[in-house]
Amino acid sequence: MDIMEYVRAFVVGGAICVVGQILLDRAKLTTGKIMVAFVLIGAALHALGLYQPLIDFAGAGAAVPISGFGYALAKGAIEEVGKEGFMGAFTGGIKATAAGITAAVVFGYLAALFANPKSKA
Repeated sequence: MDIMEYVRAFVVGGAICVVGQILLDRAKLTTGKIMVAFVLIGAALHALGLYQPLIDFAGAGAAVPISGFGYALAKGAIEEVGKEGFMGAFTGGIKATAAGITAAVVFGYLAALFANPKSKA
């Protein structure tokens, strides 16, 4: 692997995170609203054919952030519609992102088992 692959991933992934942090600080949006916006932006950029070139350029720097999840959902849905028809719109995104969703649930559960939360009050 070329060192520039790491640099591109770091710069693009960092830029996506910077945009999210600016929205969090300046727009006074909740984290949930920002996450939904990033998922929708990733899906919209895929629909416009702009996200795949970004992934080709930045690799994990574009695929790992939450906008990459939106891209994967949209890509899976579009591919499955081509195979299965209308119902593929409902099943394709879940099939494409099943591993990531499963990992989030499993690791979230494990964190809950071992965490010792404290009340902020």
